[in-house]
Amino acid sequence: RFSELVDKLGLNQPPNGSATSLEEAYALAAQLTYPVMVRPSYVLGGRAMEIVPGPDQLERYFRAAMLASPGHPVLVDKFLGGAIEVDVDVLADGRHAIVVGMMEHVEFAGVHSGDSACSLPPHSLPQAVQAEIDRQSVALAQELRVVGLMNAQFAVQNGTVFLLEVNPRASRTVPFVSKAIGTPLAKHALWLMIGRPLEPERLRLKPLVPYAVKETVFPFARFPGADLTLGPEMQSTGEVMGRGRTFAEAFLKSQIAASNGLRNEGAVFIGVRDADKQAVVPLARSLRMLGYKLLATPGTRTVLLANGLTDVEETSLQHDAPHNVFQHMASGALTLVINTTKPGKRRIDPTHLRRMVLIHNIAYCTTVEAARTLVSALETTGRDRQFTYLPLRGYDTAPASAVGTTGAVGATGAAEGS
Repeated sequence: RFSELVDKLGLNQPPNGSATSLEEAYALAAQLTYPVMVRPSYVLGGRAMEIVPGPDQLERYFRAAMLASPGHPVLVDKFLGGAIEVDVDVLADGRHAIVVGMMEHVEFAGVHSGDSACSLPPHSLPQAVQAEIDRQSVALAQELRVVGLMNAQFAVQNGTVFLLEVNPRASRTVPFVSKAIGTPLAKHALWLMIGRPLEPERLRLKPLVPYAVKETVFPFARFPGADLTLGPEMQSTGEVMGRGRTFAEAFLKSQIAASNGLRNEGAVFIGVRDADKQAVVPLARSLRMLGYKLLATPGTRTVLLANGLTDVEETSLQHDAPHNVFQHMASGALTLVINTTKPGKRRIDPTHLRRMVLIHNIAYCTTVEAARTLVSALETTGRDRQFTYLPLRGYDTAPASAVGTTGAVGATGAAEGS
């Protein structure tokens, strides 16, 4: 039904289909070509959703999806690798609609929207792409005759906008957007639901400060064996917000609020899967220019050396090796870990690298996109990161000149405080 709606409006969606048997799933995945996204019908929080890289993994993920939603088809979509995901919140009165918040995700499509950091307004999307997303969102709300709030999720791949899903209800993004723009969206949605018409002139739609960044808070440290890698299934339990005059400032404040802030000195460990090795070369170069010492696994170090980074120290992931990363962790020398791996693991050994970063409270990135954003923000603001702040209520009363040059760290959801 959703696909028919999208086709009726002439919108793009990833090639997709549904399967009720493993044989149908194999045939559909082969037609779509791997990698594909496998997901159950009618679940929340990305339950049992997985990115399937090839036919060898399809059976296991398909059966898990069937168990998550018995008696319903399993949905199979072509996975849009390297696409930028965008969340949109809309207010509508059944006839008219207006976009009240457009958020660009930091992590690429494939990480659940509830687990990805995001920026309001978008920090890199061209205005033409934003305008097209706005147009499609309004058209969807009008076609669905939404009264109240609606959330839509898009992916932008090579400049083309793809519609991923539409939720004709309030989304978890509403508290973040409301606080960012200083407008109580739930109250406005209620007025619409009891019969008032949409009055855009009554809405403040611009952020109180040029940029607001949401970062997620995870419970990994509380669950022994849990892996902190991200995927299509939601794992976060709260959110924090950073606000600033630039995206870089707001992003770094969000990291501080989420207790993922970097020290101004120390070493950075880089160990990434083969597919990401070339992508981390410019990041390593930038980190070195910022004054950080570089450590890397043998494979990653080989690539860095081949690209002119000659002062990278080789570090092992083996506990009994003479020069291992865990020694650097225990000594307090590490300030950041960049570690990417193949998707699929959910539980890991207690002494695993990604468990130890939690124990030692070390900043970490498990996707190249998050690492790229972090390094870019550090380059923009400088390693010393001298910020100024306003109290949360200061945004409503401070003069425009003050708001334009200062920022604050706020929090929503499970992580209250400022």
